[in-house]
Amino acid sequence: MSETHHTAAVEAVLMVVDTPVEPAALAAAIGIPEPGVRDILTRLRDEYSDPESPRGFELRETDGKWRIYSSPLYADVVATFLLDGHTSRLSQAALETLAVIAYKQPVTRGQISEVRGVSVDTVVKTLSARGLIEPVGDIAGAIQYGTTTEFLERLGLASLDDLPPLAPRLPALAELDAEGIA
Repeated sequence: MSETHHTAAVEAVLMVVDTPVEPAALAAAIGIPEPGVRDILTRLRDEYSDPESPRGFELRETDGKWRIYSSPLYADVVATFLLDGHTSRLSQAALETLAVIAYKQPVTRGQISEVRGVSVDTVVKTLSARGLIEPVGDIAGAIQYGTTTEFLERLGLASLDDLPPLAPRLPALAELDAEGIA
C-alpha cells in the first residue's frame, strides 16, 4: 500500500469510530508501524485545520487517542440540527460538583460535599450516568471519582493539564487540605 492509501485508510477508520482510537490500534489495522500512523495523524490534523480552506470538521487528540469532531466554528449549526432547539444542560450544582472532581481528583463524595457544603449523591449519580465521571478507586471503603475521557472530549481538552488554572486569589488545595477544609 502506498502512503496515499495509508492516509486514506486512517481517514476511513476515523470516519467510523464513535470513540477516540489509539494510534497503535490504527497501526495494527492498517499494517504499518505506529510512528507512521502518528505522522499521518499529525499531517491530517494540520491539513484539516488550515485556515485557508476551513472545514466543518477537525481531527483532535484527546488523552493520546484520536477522533474526528465537528468544527467548533459550526457548533451552533450542529446543535440546531441535532437538538432541534432542545438542550440538555447541566445544573449549577452539577457544574460545581464536576469542577471539584476535575480539579481535586481522585475525590470521594464526602470530600466533594465538604467543599460544596451540601449532599452530592444525586449529582454524582447524574454525572456518572452522563459518562462525565467514573469511579477510579477507593479509600477506606469510600469510592473515589475522577473525570472520564468523555469529559475531556466534551470540553475539547487533550488532557487535564489543559484545564484553566484556578483563580489566583483562591487558596491552594494544599492549604485547604492542611486546614481540613478540602
